[in-house]
Amino acid sequence: MKSRQKLRQGIILSSFFLFPALFYYLSPVMIIQATQGGIINGSFILFLLLFLSALLLGRAYCGWVCPGAGCQEALFSAREKRVLKGDSIKWLIWIPWVGTIVILAIIGGGYSQVDFFYQTHYGFSIGDLPALIAYLVVLLLIVLPSFIFGKRSFCHHLCWMAPFMIIGRKIRNLFHWASLRLQAEPEKCTHCHTCTENCPMSLPVETMVHQDRMENSECILCGTCIDGCPSDVIQYAFRIESQ
Repeated sequence: MKSRQKLRQGIILSSFFLFPALFYYLSPVMIIQATQGGIINGSFILFLLLFLSALLLGRAYCGWVCPGAGCQEALFSAREKRVLKGDSIKWLIWIPWVGTIVILAIIGGGYSQVDFFYQTHYGFSIGDLPALIAYLVVLLLIVLPSFIFGKRSFCHHLCWMAPFMIIGRKIRNLFHWASLRLQAEPEKCTHCHTCTENCPMSLPVETMVHQDRMENSECILCGTCIDGCPSDVIQYAFRIESQ
């Protein structure tokens, strides 16, 4: 494993270890509860920042920072089945959830205050038994799909954060803004299949290389394909998407 991937996995594992303290800041339920009181809470602010970050960094958060990533990739040694379909399922969760937030905000007359640490205990998420139970339920939602459906199934099927970043990168592509991307040199490819086999998001990376079309809404810019390629076919680039 190259140093960059060791660093990445160290970061996402550390993030996972901190997840019990931080999961309220990633909670869709906390946004709904806070919205009912006209409050902009920590998860509202974080999700907004994830959307804005996608304009420049795509879904790099998913590959480099997300605690759910650390949890799921830690399971790869036990379950490496590829996920080949179901990427649209998460929208069936995200659309009604966001719709509920909008409706509650309208009914309540908008937001009147900001409380980043809403419902936390001195900034920490788990301060009582209900919070612990909520954390364990969320952890089960992350772990169980990975064993049943394949690696990083939660990212594909259930994640309520991913759509914010997917929309952000769609907007960046629409306006042709320069941003962090993958680029490839197809002529250097030796068809070893390493990139596709090792992709944590089960993407057809080799096909993407041959088509010289590296943009994919499920790509998390983790760099696994870059660091695993023996021919240095794929690189990071900060540029406008090729037409």
